[in-house]
Amino acid sequence: MNETLQLIKERISANKFDTERKLSEAEIKELVSYATEAPSAYNIQHWRFVAVTDPAAKERLKALAYNQQKVADAAVTFIVLGDLRGYEKLPDILRPLVESGLMTQKAADGWSQTATNAYVGNEAFARDEAIRGASLGAMTLMLAAQAKGLASGPMIGFDVEGVKRAFNISDRYVPVMLLPVGYPAPGNWPRKPRLSVDEVLSFNEGREF
Repeated sequence: MNETLQLIKERISANKFDTERKLSEAEIKELVSYATEAPSAYNIQHWRFVAVTDPAAKERLKALAYNQQKVADAAVTFIVLGDLRGYEKLPDILRPLVESGLMTQKAADGWSQTATNAYVGNEAFARDEAIRGASLGAMTLMLAAQAKGLASGPMIGFDVEGVKRAFNISDRYVPVMLLPVGYPAPGNWPRKPRLSVDEVLSFNEGREF
């Protein structure tokens, strides 16, 4: 089987991490660099990451995550954020395409304006897109971690507003998940059962799954 496909089949959501094995700042940056390769609407790249590595900061975060120990034990626990106003960065994002001649300035301006029109005044859409984009980035990071012999365990069990206050996160961002990453320790559950393809797939029209 292709190595990438094998990694997808082997990934687990880990709860046990080796507290003796750390990740360097460079290694954390490398993981995030892979996360940024994920797709996003209009190429807005809604994902943002707060890497919590300091033991005291991890303890603060653990308290806000209902004292789940994996938050403190993992080498790094990411606070994965979605940018509700990511479209504002599109002119900067598109500038290299204009400068290389792959896109005209007029086309870039039109692209930016179309995105702005879609997001401004539509809070539900902006939030949905921030969560979608950040989730794609987080999944890509998890696969990168798996490829590097690491484990990860995405979490939704945390006090969102408390995390925002404790880690100085502005209302521009929506906390999407916590993502502990590190070397696995003994005691993790094996991969949990998945629904079959026939239970999740239909062709050409929807049905009651």
